[in-house]
Amino acid sequence: MSKVPSHLLYAKTHEWIRRDGEKLVIGITEYAQSKLGDVVFVELPSTGDEFDPGATIATVESVKGVSEIYAPVYGSVWEVNEELEDVPELINEDPYGQGWILTLRVDEEIDLEHLLSAEEYQKLLEEEA
Repeated sequence: MSKVPSHLLYAKTHEWIRRDGEKLVIGITEYAQSKLGDVVFVELPSTGDEFDPGATIATVESVKGVSEIYAPVYGSVWEVNEELEDVPELINEDPYGQGWILTLRVDEEIDLEHLLSAEEYQKLLEEEA
């Protein structure tokens, strides 16, 4: 079973989220990257782009196909991981570290209650297995 770091929040669509002040760092989970296979290209949004919850914020291309990455909440893109443009396989090698995809600037009062804890996400993975 994929590792599920306990300090992160998770979306049912297999994105992980880490709160860092007024921004959220977003990437895809170990489980998601393992299902994708080798990542060969990442299409990143532009800094300042705004997204509603559930909107496609990035696209990850792998040897198996193309997958969309979804915004977990409303926010504007603060920064993107430009390193992924040259080394997209960082998503496979270190999904919870150097393979982060982008950060969203969010309102301090943003509601993250709909996101899953590590335990809830682990349960989701077990149900999908």
